Order: sequence, then C-alpha cells, then structure tokens
Amino acid sequence: MSGRFNTIIVGRGLMGAAAARHLATMREGVALIGPDEPLDRATHQGVFASHYDEGRITRTIDRDPVWGQLAHRSIARYGAIAAASGIDFFTECGALIAGPSRERSRYMETLSAASQKAGAQAQLLDGKALAARFPYLEFPAKIEALYEPQGAGHISPRRLVAAQSILAEGQGAAIIRRTVTAIRDAGDSVVVTLDDGTGVTGEQVLVATGAFTINEKLLPVPAALSVYARTVAFFELDEAEAADLAGMPSVIFRAESEGHGFYLLPPIRYPDGRFYIKIGGDPDDVRLSDEAALRAWFVSEGRMATREHLTRILCDLMPGIRVRNTLTSSCATTFSPSGYPMIGFSPSHRIAVLTAGCGAAAKSSDEIGRLGAVLMVKGSLKDEGYDADFAPAFG
Repeated sequence: MSGRFNTIIVGRGLMGAAAARHLATMREGVALIGPDEPLDRATHQGVFASHYDEGRITRTIDRDPVWGQLAHRSIARYGAIAAASGIDFFTECGALIAGPSRERSRYMETLSAASQKAGAQAQLLDGKALAARFPYLEFPAKIEALYEPQGAGHISPRRLVAAQSILAEGQGAAIIRRTVTAIRDAGDSVVVTLDDGTGVTGEQVLVATGAFTINEKLLPVPAALSVYARTVAFFELDEAEAADLAGMPSVIFRAESEGHGFYLLPPIRYPDGRFYIKIGGDPDDVRLSDEAALRAWFVSEGRMATREHLTRILCDLMPGIRVRNTLTSSCATTFSPSGYPMIGFSPSHRIAVLTAGCGAAAKSSDEIGRLGAVLMVKGSLKDEGYDADFAPAFG
C-alpha cells in the first residue's frame, strides 16, 4: 500500500469513521485507516476498538449541557445515516437516568435543567411513577428518574461504524484496512507507517485511535489521556424472557456513594443469535498506562470482582429475572483533563487529535466526528456553538 492524500484519518472507530464521512463531503483526498474487527479476540495480537459490541446507550438527557448538545445533534442525524447506508443501528426504546430524589440531592434538578437546555423532551418520574411504569425495575427508596421516551434507547456501535465507513467510501474516501504503527511529521507532509511495512503520506493527519492514542509513536508529544480498564457483564435471557421485557428502556443509575453507579441495557440480540442484558459500572478504577497493558487487558475477560459486583446489582434491581448464562468482557474508557473530547492540533500544525470519549461518546460520535472534520478544514471550532473548550492537552 502506498499513496498520497490530502487528509488521513487514523482510527476506523466511531469518531474516526464519522470524521471521514463528514470530511469526504468537504474535500477530496481523504483516507481512513484502521483494521477490521478480529475474528478471534482471545488470540488477536493487534489493536482493538471499543465498538466491537451491539449495545451503547443513546440519549440527550445529561447533567452537562455540552454533552447533551453533542448527543442531540448526533441523534438528529441517525435516520439519515441509516437510510443512506442501508444499515439500521438505532433502537428507540427510551432511556432513563435515576438518582437521589430532589429532597435528598440537587442532582435531578441539575439533570433536568441541563437536559432541557440541550433540547431533550423528558419526563420526571417519582418513585411511585417509576414502579408503575417499569414494574420489573426495583430501585432503592427515595429515587427519582428523568425519562426520555423518544430519540433515546441504544445503538449498535459496530453497525454505526459500518454505516459511516460505507458512506465515507461512497463519498470518495479511501478505506485502508491496516494498522498504523507510526506517524511522523516530515516537514512538508506527514508519513504514516503501516503494519505491513509500507506507508502513506498526507498533508494532514487526524489521530482518532481511542484508547490506543497512548501509543507513543502516533503523536509528536503524548496526549494527556487517562485510560481505564472496564469490565462489562452480559446476562443471557431466553426468547420468552426477552419478549417479556420488550419496551424496557436503557438505564443509568447515579448513586450517592462512589462505586455504586451503573448502566444497564435492555435485552439485545447479539451476533450469536442470543439475547443479553448488558450491565457496566466498575466499583473502582484500574488505569492502563501503556499500549502493552492495554493489549493484554483487551484479550482478557475482565475482572472477576467486577463481575460479582455487577451480578449483585442486577439481582437487586431485577430480582425476578431468569438468567441462563453470564459472560464478561473487557473494554476501556478514555478521559481528558477537561471532561470533554480532545479535538485539536498537536504541536505539529499537520497532526491533530480526536479522542477522549469520557465514557459518553458513542451516542455522540457523529457530531464529534463532524467537529474533527471541521477542524481539519477550518483550523478551529470557534463558530460551532459550544460552551466548551475542546482543545487537547499534552504532556
């Protein structure tokens, strides 16, 4: 493989594929580089991506209006992406965020105000209304929830990446199914080395490699990115049980004490043909400091202690559920110092970065990718209407 492009996007995940789709409508000479999903995760020796899954919660409701705005703009384009690509990836089953009641905390009040500002159409439910609406969910006492019935639910990140890639290629972007091993500013261009020893060059490069942005050979200086190991659990249900839970929303629970919050998705049919309820929420943080640790983590099945923790949560929340089998898997989340995505140039004016999902970016990835595309064309995001600084931090 060899070639020269105007802009190369490294990382064919949620943000990178979205950036390629948008950028390909703005200019010619776009390339999107990233490997296909490995056939056997346990024996895979290469890089991984967190979109190798069928369930991510999507919703506009958020206690931070910036994240709400990112989501709202993305969700508004789901239908057009699905129609143009022929790939359905969004299930509109609704979403709710539960937390301490207003008599105990200002959380629900803050959540409601920020969500309204972002454009969400949501309903505030007290404990009695929650029990009546969702009898299969048994929350603790003195809990309220903000419920968003439309424009919310869950997406298949795997299918969304496929849709974005198809549309990017249809707009003229080149898709290169390889892994990038190094990126170097050569002065008059950027040299991108691939895992087969060949290379491509570009006028600009946008690095959208998720947790693998910690690879020291991708940026001129390291991004100030914190990467954490996450364990997710999958509880298998039979067809009848899944049918009984039809209409169940995606759930986020904000606990008053650290280590007790969680997220839960309704039954989703996975590629093996089985239905699983997915739950996540590690009781503590395990930081991954380098790529070797990250690769080793991704071939694992996560932590047994977290599996037991999540099992207890599910048993308390849904005591009537009939589980056939339990599986766990590993994932990773990336955080910036600001709590927002990093979208900006590195010390090299030719190499930019698009990363840091902060555990909330899958649903918002189309808008985050669009901002990355705008950055590469205009050089800044000053006119995009956000009350946030997306500039990356380095060092």
